Amino acid sequence: MPLPNDEKLLALSHDLIQQFDTIFGLNPGFRPAHAKGTMLSGTFTPAVAAAALTRAPHILRESTPVTVRFSNSTGIPLLPDNDPNANPRGLAIRFSMAEHVHTDIVSHSADGFPTRTGREFLEFLRALAASDPANLKGSPLESYLGTHPSALAFVQTPKPAPSSFARENYFGVTAMKFTNQDGLSRFGRYRIVPEAGVEHLDDAAVAAKGANYLFEEISERVAKEPVRFRVLVQVAEDGDVVDDATIHWPEDREQVELGTISLTEMVADNAHEQQKIIFDPIPRVDGIEPSDDPLLELRAAIYLISGRRRRAAPAQ
Repeated sequence: MPLPNDEKLLALSHDLIQQFDTIFGLNPGFRPAHAKGTMLSGTFTPAVAAAALTRAPHILRESTPVTVRFSNSTGIPLLPDNDPNANPRGLAIRFSMAEHVHTDIVSHSADGFPTRTGREFLEFLRALAASDPANLKGSPLESYLGTHPSALAFVQTPKPAPSSFARENYFGVTAMKFTNQDGLSRFGRYRIVPEAGVEHLDDAAVAAKGANYLFEEISERVAKEPVRFRVLVQVAEDGDVVDDATIHWPEDREQVELGTISLTEMVADNAHEQQKIIFDPIPRVDGIEPSDDPLLELRAAIYLISGRRRRAAPAQ
């Protein structure tokens, strides 16, 4: 996949990666954000109703191999799982239709995003880097949050730690355009729902956990039984804003079930495969297209630039 030709977009992408490096340190071979992760593999089986929403190939075939990556937040590879900064958690999903033919979902456990544009996100990160989160009074971050209500709402949204990666909801940040075989298009956002149910821990329970409790638990869990998630799409109605990740749609919006992911084993040579794989926030598949959300092209460029840098680093 080539980089876009937009010089301003590329410059902003590099600035954002550099800002992550400033905050979290440079960690060759790891992602600048969501550095600590693990990968599992399994199968996606589409739901019957999904074809009414999209003609995407993994919806029209009986099943599709998937690879998923669960992760902690931040660019710190050894961040303890019970550190509050490890939230929100990440879940990236790759649907592999054929060799070098795939589409991805990139999601995290917070419903929404702090800013509408990449430029605003860079300002947010710079304010964060110049502030002490424990003493915000008079800081650049306090000033930024005071003039950006969407960022303030995101920061103030509770982000509790899950008991397991398999017992957390995950949300697609941006809207996509889904088109079915009749040419009918609707916008929607992904929601990934655990079949085991959602379970969060209180502060005391989290503090009592080990530094790798989530990674140890998911490995033990999948060795005993498949880990399953339902892939849903919350569908927008006419008048809903579909190009702004900070705006939530009402909870009464229809949710279409795309299918079920069943994860059955850990990926072999896990560290190497994590270093190699580059997830793509843009679907690049017939039947699912990006919306006009300005974060999409930027995120795709950042993932590709940082992914190439990661691959060039010594093997993990």
